[in-house]
Amino acid sequence: MNPSIYKIYVLAWILGLHPFIAAGQQRKNPVINPEQVLSNIVAAASKVNTIESDFLQEKEMTIMAEKLISSGRFYFKKEKKLRWEYIEPFPYLIIIHDDRILVKDEKQVNLINIQSSKVFREINLIITGAIRGTLLEDEKNFTTTLMESTSQWIATLIPKNPKVRETLSEIVIYFNKRDMTVDRLIMRESSGDYTRITFSGKKINMPVDEKVFTLE
Repeated sequence: MNPSIYKIYVLAWILGLHPFIAAGQQRKNPVINPEQVLSNIVAAASKVNTIESDFLQEKEMTIMAEKLISSGRFYFKKEKKLRWEYIEPFPYLIIIHDDRILVKDEKQVNLINIQSSKVFREINLIITGAIRGTLLEDEKNFTTTLMESTSQWIATLIPKNPKVRETLSEIVIYFNKRDMTVDRLIMRESSGDYTRITFSGKKINMPVDEKVFTLE
């Protein structure tokens, strides 16, 4: 695929919330005590101060015959610091630092104020809310159901706002039962398109250099 076209689709996902196969082939079962499990996930997530991880992103669109597959490095630092560093197939960088966002490719750098952009406020809410577990408690905006497999808790969030559902049909978050961190995040669109992000090699609560969140 032409690099320019690929970047357009990456940016479309970022700016338009057109986002993250089922996880493996593990059987899913209802959770006996979902309220307690959700409480445990939120409690464990509140103790996560930093995350460093590899990620694989797969984007499937009905208008394209092939998936868009990219990979890179992800960093999180409590409370409001995120870094998505796309390495393959093309370099692309997104940094969220407090209320500012940097978007950088090979040709240009854009700085955006979250407070002036409803789209980026929603992106920040979803990404940080999934990592910190707070999205599971957002009863105002989502209806949450919980299932489980052998190794994961699987939370499905359905937007309550009809206008949001016109674009985004559901968010599915896979939490690792061992440490309650996010293994996978899927965002499905009403059109049938979806993006799936899988995290691997996670380092939890290890020192992360503040320089990785520098907006430059």
